[in-house]
Amino acid sequence: MRQHTTRLAILVLGIASITPHALAVNKEMVQLQEQVTQLQDSVSKLQQFNEERMGTLTTLLQQTADSVTKMSATVQSLQTAMNQQQSAEGSKVDQISGQIQSLNDSVDELKARLDKITKQMSDLQSQTESISAAMHPDAGGGAGAISGPGAGMSPVTGTGQTGSPMGTGAPNGKPSAAIPADGTDGAAVANTSASAAPPVDQLYQTAYGDFMAAKYQLSAAEFGDVVHFYPDNVYAGSAHFYLGEIAYKQGHYAAAIKEFNNVIDNFPGHNKIPAAELHKGFGELALKQTSAGEHELRLLIQRYPNSPEATAAHNRLNAISGR
Repeated sequence: MRQHTTRLAILVLGIASITPHALAVNKEMVQLQEQVTQLQDSVSKLQQFNEERMGTLTTLLQQTADSVTKMSATVQSLQTAMNQQQSAEGSKVDQISGQIQSLNDSVDELKARLDKITKQMSDLQSQTESISAAMHPDAGGGAGAISGPGAGMSPVTGTGQTGSPMGTGAPNGKPSAAIPADGTDGAAVANTSASAAPPVDQLYQTAYGDFMAAKYQLSAAEFGDVVHFYPDNVYAGSAHFYLGEIAYKQGHYAAAIKEFNNVIDNFPGHNKIPAAELHKGFGELALKQTSAGEHELRLLIQRYPNSPEATAAHNRLNAISGR
């Protein structure tokens, strides 16, 4: 019995010694669990905060992307509008240039008609004076006064005309027909000259009509006749210009430039010089002579700043520079 009591006492003592240690371990576990719970709450709150921030950033990024898309569309729209406006302006300039060219051609045609009327009036006056001299032979010393150099007016020289089809003098200011020393009728000589070289206004108008009808080969030959028979006449300057235009249309840029130079160098003050300079510059650009072409266009702008050709030159230079 005593032995049993001793064992029970030992057991009680053992349990008493273990209980405080177990209680301490249990308390630490509770504290650890509380810390873990707090840490989980903090992680959860941090995750929620990050998700909210990410949502805000995503929204901002989407709004920025939408703004960039709208801005890109606006810029594209503006670029398209500018291109259309530039194209429309270029078309208007070309149209105005064509209208001015047609106006210049109409002026040339009116000048030709006026010169023709002037010549007809001069011929009529000569015929009237010849008839008057024939009806009053005593006033000039007999019938020979009609064709003699010292009597009344001759159909060729008596009216101050030199035989030029324009009525303003033949090439180089020299008469195309004169009264022979043997007394041959001067009118016959004038008729012979007219048959060899038709009047310049007729030659030019025929050539211009064929040019407008796109009969370029025939027109080139006819403009060549104008240049050949009347090299110093104002119509020869226009003929050189249209010979250049024909060559340009056919892609013969070097030949075109040569004809445009004829207008620029040999016919100062001609109304087709601005167009000749413009198309000369275009021809040089077509031949890849960029520096020469740009220089010619700048000279045109400097010399004729208010002309439609200067506007066309500006547009071409801007297109080359990419503006």
